[in-house]
Amino acid sequence: MQTSIKIKQNTFADDVTQGLSASPKFLSSKYFYDDEGSRLFQEIMKLPEYYLTRAEFEIFSEQTNEIFSAFNADDSPFDLIELGAGDGTKTSLLVDYFLKQNAGFTYIPIDISAKALNTLTAKFEKEFPQLRIQTKQGDYFKTLKTLGAKTSKKKIILFLGSNIGNFRQEQAKEFFTGLRAVMNKNDLLFIGFDLQKDPQTILDAYSDKQGVTDAFNINLLKRVNRELGANFDPKEFSHYAIYHPIEGAARSFLISQKKQTVFIESLNKNFDFEAWEPIFMEISQKYSLKMIEELAKESGFQIEKNFFDSKNYYADSLWKPI
Repeated sequence: MQTSIKIKQNTFADDVTQGLSASPKFLSSKYFYDDEGSRLFQEIMKLPEYYLTRAEFEIFSEQTNEIFSAFNADDSPFDLIELGAGDGTKTSLLVDYFLKQNAGFTYIPIDISAKALNTLTAKFEKEFPQLRIQTKQGDYFKTLKTLGAKTSKKKIILFLGSNIGNFRQEQAKEFFTGLRAVMNKNDLLFIGFDLQKDPQTILDAYSDKQGVTDAFNINLLKRVNRELGANFDPKEFSHYAIYHPIEGAARSFLISQKKQTVFIESLNKNFDFEAWEPIFMEISQKYSLKMIEELAKESGFQIEKNFFDSKNYYADSLWKPI
């Protein structure tokens, strides 16, 4: 246990050093989701501006039968593997329906937050006592390796919530190519994509009036304080979001409100900030249908079917290896 914790902290420290030493500075969005970050993201998903969760929830609640039919066309047992499971609210709609159809499956949620997995397990065990569930904690980039064992049992991999939007285009291709390498011909991949739309609608989703997204971003500085002994003053940084309609990407930054120096004890290193200097925090790519089709083809997949919400804000795309 101590060894694994040390390795995790060293990785975090190395990435923070690299990001804050760069020009421009950046911090990796994969570190947003500690226990407090996961809690804040649950709050973000409830915000009126944050349409993404509602759009995907609508797809799952109103097209459950169509999704099940696409998943279970051959009526064979399968593992339902969810990457970045969170609290499982949307997935519970599928699980409930699949169980009522007497489908033979095991649910395998993967998340970096132990607290999120414990909450999910308690919730699902209470709601679905007959469900076979196997949780896995960790960064899903690393736990993907556990999917490499070739078995006759079909794998259906869920990557929901527009998590793919946090990847740059080449990173997304690399991620899906890596997934393809551990998938068999009969496996399926089900991915949530936030679609391009009115730029103001997108911008509002990443800059809510209640300040929850602000707190979510600032929490990463607090995490550096907690885990690495830094002395960031969160009040001296502000959250700023932009949307670039040509490339179809929202970006989030933390802006230093003054010239200041931050000391990180575990690194024994100072980091200087100019007044109004940004730290790049996150990219949220929005996709066109053409982009989705090209990404699937370049990664070794073909699109079986796209599922859309009523406003065409969002798509859950079902891919099959080729």
